Amino acid sequence: MWPELLLAGVFAGHAAEARPLRYLALGDSYTIGEGVAADQCWPQQLVMRLRAEGIALADAQIIATTGWTTDELYAAMDTAALAPPYDFVSLSIGVNNQYRGRGGLNYRQEFAALLQRAIRLTDQRPERVIVVSIPDWGVTRFGRESGRDTALIARELDAFNVINREEAQRHQVTWADVSAISRHAGADPSQLAADGLHPSGLQYRNWLESILPAARQALSTR
Repeated sequence: MWPELLLAGVFAGHAAEARPLRYLALGDSYTIGEGVAADQCWPQQLVMRLRAEGIALADAQIIATTGWTTDELYAAMDTAALAPPYDFVSLSIGVNNQYRGRGGLNYRQEFAALLQRAIRLTDQRPERVIVVSIPDWGVTRFGRESGRDTALIARELDAFNVINREEAQRHQVTWADVSAISRHAGADPSQLAADGLHPSGLQYRNWLESILPAARQALSTR
């Protein structure tokens, strides 16, 4: 009996080691990859890059929809098929709060609630959570043709990113800055999807310059 029990334990251990790590991506149009193929959104590109480095990672479970604000993402999570604990969670949300003219205090309160929930979904491992900053849509072709004040858009998004960075630090999670990359891309057609607003697969690949190191750090923790 004892040898059989030991053998069963060995196989159970190998099965646990072989289980792919589970990744949950929370966000909006930037997370789901509006206007690009499913494998070109940054969460899936991130998965492929990490797999190439030898990290066994399942396809990302993405809870995101174009147009969502912080409260809409929170409400959607109530009805989503969540299966915690996740090994890794990313959170990127807030552009639609800015677009709709919502204030910073409201954003901070709702973003903090989402971040706390993301941490709970990793079984209270904040080191396994990454916050991704909000890109600057004002620099895109759509932004420049929108008739809105692009300098004001930039200032408001900067203020929102200060908030999500502060909340990331307060909750001891990693923060990844893609805003500077989005501004460098500007209205370059190769960096944008056909709508002239959302990033192309190429720009999302460039985002990984900031996100990939943060993901490596998160997944290296015990």
